Amino acid sequence: MPTYIVLLGPPGAGKGTQAKVLAQKFGLPHISSGDIFRENLKNGTELGKLAQTFMSKGELVPDDVTIAMIRERFERPDCENGAILDGFPRTPTQADALENALADFGGRVNLVPYITAPEEVLIERLAGRWTCRAIGHIFHEKFNPPQQPGRCDLDGSELYQRDDDKAETVKHRIQVYLDQTSPLIEYYRSRGTLVEINGFQPIEQVSGQLMTALKR
Repeated sequence: MPTYIVLLGPPGAGKGTQAKVLAQKFGLPHISSGDIFRENLKNGTELGKLAQTFMSKGELVPDDVTIAMIRERFERPDCENGAILDGFPRTPTQADALENALADFGGRVNLVPYITAPEEVLIERLAGRWTCRAIGHIFHEKFNPPQQPGRCDLDGSELYQRDDDKAETVKHRIQVYLDQTSPLIEYYRSRGTLVEINGFQPIEQVSGQLMTALKR
């Protein structure tokens, strides 16, 4: 039976890093809803065109369009043994639709790791990021500082802070995520698939907790 993992966690919790670790360990593709949207828009697929009609009007893309994109992704050979989902579902309604889609592939959501960390840690991780204006390389004023303040180590270009990485914006993003995701967390908790993981520890320890949860 294929294994499907849904990764949850606020911005800065380390979700993307752990998705890569799991993908490498288990040979499963890391499927980001954002990547799927970008791919369909870039390739001009019928689903991409349909999504664009809503996005161009500033409207949310309907769940059935998003699910259709994800279902198409599941049909590819690399998803034969399952997948790691990131960014979808976001609501209990979407979670129900996902379960219905997975049933057609002989699977279900097996595990939902919810990676958490104190708000001040999340803010520190994100608000300290600076981006190279030329090539987009990311530095962090505490964890990965440039050799010369304000300049990229690779090409000497100016470093700037994206609006998304400013402290007030980061705080708002975290709160929005928590408000929107709270019902989904309860949805998976009630099904016994949610496992809370402490993201405020070294990457290797977070990965170890994930591996332990998957072996249950």
